[in-house]
Amino acid sequence: MKIRTLAVAAAAMSLASAPAVAEISLDRSAAPVEDESEIGAAAGVLGALALAGVVYAIVEATDDEDTSDVSL
Repeated sequence: MKIRTLAVAAAAMSLASAPAVAEISLDRSAAPVEDESEIGAAAGVLGALALAGVVYAIVEATDDEDTSDVSL
């Protein structure tokens, strides 16, 4: 019964908001670009560090070294 009530309320809300949504103008223009982004230079360095981290994680996960035999 609750799902039916929620469905009816959602339908009523969508019908009520339809005219307001229809009036919204979707014409958007992009802002002019003046200079190159400053983050562009650091993107290569960050990408290389991320790749190195992934490779390190894979090497550590697939390491077959048995470390459970510890002698005191």
